[in-house]
Amino acid sequence: MKDLSTQNSGNDSLLKRVVGLYVDGFRSMTVGRKLWLIILIKLFIIFFVLKLFFFSDTLSSRYDTDAERAEAVRNSLINR
Repeated sequence: MKDLSTQNSGNDSLLKRVVGLYVDGFRSMTVGRKLWLIILIKLFIIFFVLKLFFFSDTLSSRYDTDAERAEAVRNSLINR
């Protein structure tokens, strides 16, 4: 067990103490590691796979230059 007087000396910044708290918590996890792995896999699916299939880049397929894309976006916003 660590000595509390040396662990929290007051010279450490709040950010350093908060990061240390989380690092120590993650080190001692057993079931939590599997849960974090599941969370990371779900985030990968949400941000990578869904983006590929559902959020296609229609501006680059319809317009050749950046100026044409900007004009299309401008017209779309103005004509609503």
